[in-house]
Amino acid sequence: MRRNDRLFQLLRILRDGRLHRSADLARTLGVSARTIWRDMATLADRGLPVTGERGIGYVLRDPVTLPPMVLTKDEFEVLRLGLSLVGGAADPVLARAAAGLRAKIAAVSPADAGDTGSDTFVFSSAEAARAAPHLGLIRRAVREHLTLALSYRGATAARVRPLHLDYWGRVWTLTCWNDYKNDFSVFRVDLVTSLAHDGGAFLPEPGKTVEDYLARITPA
Repeated sequence: MRRNDRLFQLLRILRDGRLHRSADLARTLGVSARTIWRDMATLADRGLPVTGERGIGYVLRDPVTLPPMVLTKDEFEVLRLGLSLVGGAADPVLARAAAGLRAKIAAVSPADAGDTGSDTFVFSSAEAARAAPHLGLIRRAVREHLTLALSYRGATAARVRPLHLDYWGRVWTLTCWNDYKNDFSVFRVDLVTSLAHDGGAFLPEPGKTVEDYLARITPA
């Protein structure tokens, strides 16, 4: 099971709002308890409302109780615009409710919807809003195998081969092959200060694909 798929399955399990022991989660997903600990730390770092600790268990705060839904790109866009309008309303109660709903929808949305990552998003955080201007170019670069010139945190420069986008409920991350480092890099998109197609392109190479990256970080 790919790591992103496993993280999504963990969220599906935790949606019941109950306390789940890491040993039980490990048996269900066929991995070690240590892998579950790392996965839970990743989910918490990405802004998802997961709390707990080793030896006790983990719980998802404010679990979503709506049945699963599949929304089209246009339906997500309607939802995003509607929540944005309500979120900017003068009524503070409705504004808080809209913000809460944005976060809850983002928390249960799949991390990816194809080779280029999630095709739709809801602005559940300031980080997601800052990332938004870069997402179109990144998706195109992943799809068409374009190289990008990237500046990070206003200082680090890189020439990258974009491989995959992930959304974690608060932040977007870009997994890529970094030609300057000759290794993989994962960037938070909201911390990218400049991004442009540098005119180059690439073909997938053994050892430099997203599958190679996942194989490296996934315990045997």
